[in-house]
Amino acid sequence: MKQIGDPITSPFRSVFLFILFFGGIIPFFLAAAPLYSPTWGFRIDIPEGYTYQDGNGKDRFSFFSEWKTSLDLAVYAGTAYTSIEALTLDVQKRLGNQGEVVFFEYRNKKAAVLELVFGAGNDRTGKEGSAFEGWGLCVELEGGGETSPPLLLALAYGPAGTEELEYLHLSALDAIAPTQGDRYTPGPITEFAYPRGKRITGNLAGVNLEVTLREFDAQGAQALVDREFAVLRLYGRSPLWQEAWTRFYRAIYRDSFERLADAAFVLERYWNGTAWKNGTAPEAEAQADRVIAEKALEWVQSFTYERDLLGSDFVNLVSAAFEGRGDCDSRAMLWTIILEQANIPAAIMVSAEYHHAMGLVDLSGTGARFTLDGKRWLVAETTAPVALGRIRADVSEISRWMGIRFE
Repeated sequence: MKQIGDPITSPFRSVFLFILFFGGIIPFFLAAAPLYSPTWGFRIDIPEGYTYQDGNGKDRFSFFSEWKTSLDLAVYAGTAYTSIEALTLDVQKRLGNQGEVVFFEYRNKKAAVLELVFGAGNDRTGKEGSAFEGWGLCVELEGGGETSPPLLLALAYGPAGTEELEYLHLSALDAIAPTQGDRYTPGPITEFAYPRGKRITGNLAGVNLEVTLREFDAQGAQALVDREFAVLRLYGRSPLWQEAWTRFYRAIYRDSFERLADAAFVLERYWNGTAWKNGTAPEAEAQADRVIAEKALEWVQSFTYERDLLGSDFVNLVSAAFEGRGDCDSRAMLWTIILEQANIPAAIMVSAEYHHAMGLVDLSGTGARFTLDGKRWLVAETTAPVALGRIRADVSEISRWMGIRFE
C-alpha cells in the first residue's frame, strides 16, 4: 500500500460509480464552511471548489471539483452491511478496485483506509481511458441501537496519473469528523498515518511548567500543516483563495486543539493563580479572562521569530508551544487556542497585503478593534512586545485584513 504521508499518484472523476445507499435525509447546505449532518452527526470541511453533483437526497452525495476531482459520501445504516469489513469488501468488488484496504481504530471506532485504483486501464500505468486513483475512508458513526452502527463511506478520487492533486484527496477525507466528539481532534487520515503514541510529559517554552502530550504529536501536527499548505498552493490564482486560506487555518485549529488541551489547562491555572474563575461575580470572571489573555500574549511574544520560506512557513503549534518559536500566524493561532480552551472567545485576523497575522479576543477595554461576525474584537499583536489592543500604524488599515473564527 502506498504511504499516506508521502506523495502519491493521484485520482479524479468523471463518472459516478457508487453502490446503493440507505438511511435518513442529510440536509447539507453548501457554503464556505464545514458541512454538518444532523441526521447522522458527522461533519466534513470539504475543500473549496467542490460543488454538489449528484445524490439521492437521503444519504448519498457526490461532489465534483474544478480540478475534475470527485468526493462521494454515503451512509449505510440498518441491515445494509453488518461490518466495515463487509462494506469494504463489497466496494472492492463493485469497483474492481486493485488497491489495498487497511483496517484501524479511530477514537474507539472501527475504520478502514482504502487505496483506490479502478476503472479501465487501472494497472497503475496511467494509460488513457477511464482510469481512476485515489483514497477512501470508511468509519463507524454513532447510533444504531442494538444493530450495527451506521457506516460512513467517503471516496476521494480522479483521473489516474495526476500527482499534483494527491493531497487534495487526503485533505478531504481527513476533514471528516464522524461524531461531535471528533470535531476538535486530529482527523482520521492524520491519525492513521501518524498515530499519536503514548502519553509523555514535556516542558513548555519559557515557563517552568510540565504538561502532558503524546509522543508523536509534533510530527503529526507538522505533517498536517505541510499537507494543507500543499493544498492551499492550488488556490494561488483562484478566486476562492480567501476561502481556501480560511480552511487552511481551520484544519490546523482542529488538529491542534486536543493536542494542546493539557498545555492550555496548565497555563490557565498558572496565569490565573488565586484569580481562578470561581463564578462569584461577572467582574471577577472578566478580570480573570483579561489576565489569561494578557499573560498568554506576553508568552507568545517572547518566542523566537522563525520563518521557513522554502516550506509551509508555519511552525506547527505543538512545536511552537514546546520550543518557543514561530511566525506571526503560528503564534496567533496558539494564543487563540489557549484562550478558547479557557472559554474566552478568540479568533485571528490575517492579511495577504501585510504578510501578517494577529489575534482577536472578545474582551472589554481600550485599544484597536476589528469587526467580525457583528462583534468588535480587541486586537492582539503576537510578534512585538506591545500591550493587548496595540497595533502598528503601518498595518492598521482594516480593509486589508480578513477575520477567521473557529468556533
